[in-house]
Amino acid sequence: MVENPVVRSLMDTAPYSVGEDETLLMDWEVLERSGQRALPVVRADGCCAGVLDRAELAVACAVDVLSRRRVRDLLRSRRTVRIHLEESLSHAAAVMTDEDTDALPVTDEHGQLVGLLTSRDYVAAAAGLHHRAAAERPARVTLPGLPPHPGVGERGIVIP
Repeated sequence: MVENPVVRSLMDTAPYSVGEDETLLMDWEVLERSGQRALPVVRADGCCAGVLDRAELAVACAVDVLSRRRVRDLLRSRRTVRIHLEESLSHAAAVMTDEDTDALPVTDEHGQLVGLLTSRDYVAAAAGLHHRAAAERPARVTLPGLPPHPGVGERGIVIP
């Protein structure tokens, strides 16, 4: 067992993410089809602009005209909390607790998004499931559009 584990050892290294110019509707589709609970948002330069969680996006979608509102509009009014991939897991847990969040974008020294650390990752690690799940998970990249259609029996909406 690693004595001082770091964020890199537990994070999802290939979360689905969207650009800050995407519409709220597109973000909702990516969340639904990916099965993620939080969605990192990246700027055109690849730097992390923030994270939107499922509940926040659901509320925004319920009250706004979806075709006009952009992700950056939701991110403007708040501070973005990030964690560096070499920070300790205990520090990351403290940040998540202090900020009352279930997901932290993980960045490199240039602010580029390199992963996502979630409370779900901690629970899986505590149950001894994290390394097996990480090895079975396919690599993903930042999506310019929608993720592939879910297979039969998977969650999400199928869009023709």
